[in-house]
Amino acid sequence: MSELRTLRNYINGEFVDAADGRTLDIVDPTTGEVYATSPLSGAADVDAAMAAADAAFPIWRDATPSTRQKLLLKIADAVEARADEIVDAEVRNTGKPRGLTLSEEIGPMVDQIRFFAGAARLLEGKAAGEYMDGMTSIVRREPVGVCAQVAPWNYPMMMAVWKFAPAIAAGNTVVLKPSDTTPASTVLLAEIIGGILKDLDLPAGVFNVICGDRETGKLMVEHKTPAMASITGSVRAGISVAESASKDVKRVHLELGGKAPVVVFEDADIAEAVEGISVAGFFNAGQDCTAATRVLVHESIHDAFVEALAKAAAETKTGGVDDEDVLYGPLNNANQLKQVSGFVDRLPAHAKVEAGGHQVGDKGYFYAPTVVSGLKQDDEIIQNEVFGPVITVQKFTDEDQAVSYANGVEYALASSVWTKDHARAMRMSRRLDFGCVWINTHIPLVAEMPHGGFKKSGYGKDLSSYGFEDYTRVKHVMTAI
Repeated sequence: MSELRTLRNYINGEFVDAADGRTLDIVDPTTGEVYATSPLSGAADVDAAMAAADAAFPIWRDATPSTRQKLLLKIADAVEARADEIVDAEVRNTGKPRGLTLSEEIGPMVDQIRFFAGAARLLEGKAAGEYMDGMTSIVRREPVGVCAQVAPWNYPMMMAVWKFAPAIAAGNTVVLKPSDTTPASTVLLAEIIGGILKDLDLPAGVFNVICGDRETGKLMVEHKTPAMASITGSVRAGISVAESASKDVKRVHLELGGKAPVVVFEDADIAEAVEGISVAGFFNAGQDCTAATRVLVHESIHDAFVEALAKAAAETKTGGVDDEDVLYGPLNNANQLKQVSGFVDRLPAHAKVEAGGHQVGDKGYFYAPTVVSGLKQDDEIIQNEVFGPVITVQKFTDEDQAVSYANGVEYALASSVWTKDHARAMRMSRRLDFGCVWINTHIPLVAEMPHGGFKKSGYGKDLSSYGFEDYTRVKHVMTAI
């Protein structure tokens, strides 16, 4: 057995163990074996990280926008230059296919950092004006302060970017906690960013990473120092964060679960729809809150669609990080495998497994591409987030029923409509109660457009100028003239 890697917290420019020496085992999901340890941070570690961020904040707040931009551009360049090293850390920690991770995640990450580097120079308020005789008003946009940020395990390095890039661009300082199962790539990002801060003679406490579990995250959110708590995670985690933050009225940014409806009308091209939906449903093992895993199909094409989707699932491959022609790797952890298999094992008698429905292999957390038909709106697997490579199919009779089924869940993050009828697509985009509506596609994201949902999918936006503004506060200044 090879020697275990040791991951460490990054606080105020230094790599350190947890103050009390506690650690967590980090598992390779392709084998189920422990390959590293990380700190299990407690109150003393959170105190130290918050103190570092708090001390750095006045200096970083007053840094010019061009200085913030320079930092972010150098981070983007470094991520691009060290892409292979970052991907190595990510795939060991997540089991994702190496080639897809390099091609589908590094490019967008670099682009997103560069987008927020540009946004750093556009932090402005309303133009000065006289709205009362003898008085001039101006509006200042300011950073909120120290941000406590918690990232998920499904896209560890990309979600880290979604957290720190807009926060730093707006002049905030950051204490970021990766998931307890996937800290490796975030710790490497800390090394990269810390080195750049040092080279630019900027405060080391601008960016801090502490590893730990759910209790560590709670300590961060409840800490008196942060002005804002931001989390991407489950609805349960989001509710807990909102409750904790309410104790001292912290600002909260929540990007939570999803149950994206994929509405396929009778005029859709079945082959094109199946190809797009199967990729968007199975990519990253369906561990994506926008994944195309809840398909609603018009009754007239239902049977043909299900047959084609089941065939596509049977032809989709899961496997190890270096296997060829693999769309996705394992589920992230043993608990997630148990959750996904549990949904399928508990299917009602009226449901039919058209493809998959079982674990793959005898080691690791691989699960077969799965399609389930014959479902009803109140079935557990329709109402709750599976977060795995499982696509459900329901049939509908008309547009009104499609809307009713689509909106009839507690999540409201993303959705898509597949039709050649432009007017119908426009009606559906208005009626669907989701933060994003794709038309004849599903899952593309760009840095310029907002990502975020409604209802139990949370509030606040990631990416875009809207996401940038979430990390600012508005101040009115009025002066007598």
